[in-house]
Amino acid sequence: MKDLLGRFSMRRQIQGVPASVENETAAHRRAVLFLLVCVVLWSTSGVLIKQATIPALALVGGRSAVAALVLWLYLRRPVWSWSTAQIGGAVSYCLMVIFFVQATQLTSAANAILLQYTAPIWVALFSHWFLGERPGRLDYVASGAILAGMALFFGEALTPAGMLGNLLSVLGGVALAWMTLFMRAQKDQSSLETVLLGNLLAAGVGVPFLLTAEAVPSDWAIVGFLGIFQLGIPFLFYTVAIRSLSAIETILISCLEPILNPLLVFWVVGEVPGPLARVGGIVVLGAVLLRGLFSVQRPVRPRSL
Repeated sequence: MKDLLGRFSMRRQIQGVPASVENETAAHRRAVLFLLVCVVLWSTSGVLIKQATIPALALVGGRSAVAALVLWLYLRRPVWSWSTAQIGGAVSYCLMVIFFVQATQLTSAANAILLQYTAPIWVALFSHWFLGERPGRLDYVASGAILAGMALFFGEALTPAGMLGNLLSVLGGVALAWMTLFMRAQKDQSSLETVLLGNLLAAGVGVPFLLTAEAVPSDWAIVGFLGIFQLGIPFLFYTVAIRSLSAIETILISCLEPILNPLLVFWVVGEVPGPLARVGGIVVLGAVLLRGLFSVQRPVRPRSL
């Protein structure tokens, strides 16, 4: 795995061959394939979390412990800067995975992933204060559409559990936004160390619950699959793929995740979100996608930190 990713990411620089010599078309195709693999693997979270019988925190601890092992084996010697950005990104990652797993167990998988997918809007809003990037008109319009879509989700959450699940999904989106902001604030540091530290924190929170949970063999299989194939390996492929993809390609391909996730849950579990949630999902996903597309066409140069 490390050899495969290393050969692709370095582009034969080890042998002294310039990057321009490599076939750019083949490199681009591999990057698209890598990101598609990531999206498909990420999308398995909903259906597997729904089928687990152990509590959410136990599941969080187990899969993050396995994911941390995968990332550590890949990095071998992780470089810790212990900067505010690295620690902040790790804490945000930890909160994101905790909120998402809990939300998926409390509300529909579609609600959980789509409400978390509001993260780009929170990034646009928080970046003005944190990074000095002033939101444009498009950001405010998209934020209004997101709020309208979120209102539809909550308007259909008639049970306390459903309402709490939706709220946790929104908090997961906020945590994902802050993780993104802290990632941006890291100049030349590897993002994998931040993700590794976040998984170690999540494992520290959840593993005690896993040790006391009455897990059945299928739960252990779910924990292993989520840790290796839904968190660990996808992050390795993702960090390599985005180096050869444009922003618009990354946006378009990543938007497949909030579509595939609830579809897999529907096919396996039979869970169908209500009509208001479906409309809200279309509004949220459409606003995020359009905002991303227009921002790529009209990029704004951020201020230096």
